[in-house]
Amino acid sequence: MPDQSVPGQERYWIGVVSASHVSRGVQGGFAQLCHGKSAPLRRMRPGDWLIYYSPRTDMKEGEPLQAFTAIGRVADDRVYEYRMSDSFVPFRRDIRYFPCSEVKIAPLLDRLSFTRGNRHWGYKLRSGHFEIAREDFLTIAGAMLGEAGTLHLKQACGSGSGA
Repeated sequence: MPDQSVPGQERYWIGVVSASHVSRGVQGGFAQLCHGKSAPLRRMRPGDWLIYYSPRTDMKEGEPLQAFTAIGRVADDRVYEYRMSDSFVPFRRDIRYFPCSEVKIAPLLDRLSFTRGNRHWGYKLRSGHFEIAREDFLTIAGAMLGEAGTLHLKQACGSGSGA
């Protein structure tokens, strides 16, 4: 399906998911958020960007990670159910992921509007899915993708002012 995004109108999102679950999503080309609920997936539109933040390596017994672990773009307008077992049928959405490096959040805390100056920055992440400013997205994406990737993103996002 062709890219349906309108240049300059994309939105930027953080999804909070354990690193092991992020890895499955990247390998399968999908997003699954908030224990399989449809609402966070329906808030996103084709062309929107999603960055995953992983507080832990695994959901329950995992080691603390506190890192951004994947970055991708919403591929189309379809939100669908996927039967993982007889008792768990979560909602998913297709995402085009980009190769990236895992980036710890600690060095970025003073550079992001949703964490800057906030000792309790982790509370924001407990919602599981939230929108971020374009500037925050470019800061995180720049750290994850490097200089060449950031240039490509700025072009894809519309260079706009101040970027």
